[in-house]
Amino acid sequence: MVATTYLNVIPNITRSVSPYAVIENVVVDEALRATGLGKQIMSCTLEVAWAAGCYKAMLMTGSRNPATHSFYRACGFSPDAKTAYLARPS
Repeated sequence: MVATTYLNVIPNITRSVSPYAVIENVVVDEALRATGLGKQIMSCTLEVAWAAGCYKAMLMTGSRNPATHSFYRACGFSPDAKTAYLARPS
């Protein structure tokens, strides 16, 4: 495997019962980064989300690497649309 992502389509009771998507575990083999493979897999993931009727797609990253954030913006994601909070079990 050289690239992967996980798409979760979540049922919703708002927005005319339109589901939304959460994308996680976006990984491209380090040797193949900056080859366009990441943009390809993200494009396909978003196509599947839109085909499933999702009205939005969200993802979070813990990366502080500016290149990671630049990549997500280049894929059409906005860092300004939502504020994310995370809870973990104690």
